[in-house]
Amino acid sequence: MTIPPTMRAVLLTGHGDLDRLVLEPAYPTPAPGPGEVLVRVDACAVNNTDVNTRVGWYAQSEDDAGSWDGALAFPRIQGADICGVVAAVGADVAHERIGERVLVDPWVRDPEAPDDLLRARYVGSEIDGGYADFAAVPAVNAVPVDAPLSAVELASFPTAAETALDMLRRARVAPGERVLVTGASGGVGAYAVQLARALGAEPIGVCQPQKADLVRQLGAIATIDRGAAADAALEAQGLGPVDVVVDVVGGDTWPSLLDALARGGRYAVSGAIAGPHVDLDLRTLYLKDLTLIGATVSPPEVFRELVGLIERGAIRPLIAATYPLEAVHDAQRAFVEKAFVGKIVLDVAGGEA
Repeated sequence: MTIPPTMRAVLLTGHGDLDRLVLEPAYPTPAPGPGEVLVRVDACAVNNTDVNTRVGWYAQSEDDAGSWDGALAFPRIQGADICGVVAAVGADVAHERIGERVLVDPWVRDPEAPDDLLRARYVGSEIDGGYADFAAVPAVNAVPVDAPLSAVELASFPTAAETALDMLRRARVAPGERVLVTGASGGVGAYAVQLARALGAEPIGVCQPQKADLVRQLGAIATIDRGAAADAALEAQGLGPVDVVVDVVGGDTWPSLLDALARGGRYAVSGAIAGPHVDLDLRTLYLKDLTLIGATVSPPEVFRELVGLIERGAIRPLIAATYPLEAVHDAQRAFVEKAFVGKIVLDVAGGEA
């Protein structure tokens, strides 16, 4: 495979509005270091991490750099959800890997301390990602995938589906349990519905009424309206209480999610798109013997389990729209507006893969 000395790359030049994303038509193509592979990026999805990183949402103080671990440096190439082909390998990586079709696990562990969560980095945040023609990533993170899906379809999975599966696994979801999924028409929520069903559970989606039919088609046994008190809405349909809540929303109605849980229930969270500050009545927590679970850094085995589920056809991609790399501003703008169901994907290779 011929590797050009320069490539197209969208550079995040600082925190702020969309003007901080600048398309550079001749940016130096990275070279894979020891233990790394160079991936020709065929497609890369847009996700909340991209937008949150761009605007500095993760900063919890004026001294925070606004990334997962406060170590964000500019310029940075965003894009965690990479599907592509191994174009070159660094030292200590088998030459035979060249030509493999791969999905990239966006969570990069420190090889000297893989269990140290403080050393974990994220593709497109602490290291350059897939808003470019090529990306250099650790070879262990480039997981071979064999599925009859397009690059755009495969790129819809990594961040959203891995996040969903991680929450479900941490919450120990078992067959027959009822799982309430907030944001069920979004990227993480739509995959959480499908994955919960694949694990034998009974998902219930929280979404806007106009998106309810599609959420049911994904496997939800029922839906409740976004903005309604979850416990009351479930009771009205004879569906509550539930065993598990998988939440990426937060916001003002958050207390009703705990009220909707059965005694001994589990609540897992990996997002707060409606607001990160919520009211917790500690009596609800301890009198109902609830477990609250925060989920960010997924264990490596979760991503490999996800790839296996994709290869077996246990979950299907849900593509809302595709954009060329040059239209990244339009893609992130559409993402922020949330008037879609599924995933927005950058077709970096232009449909050639």
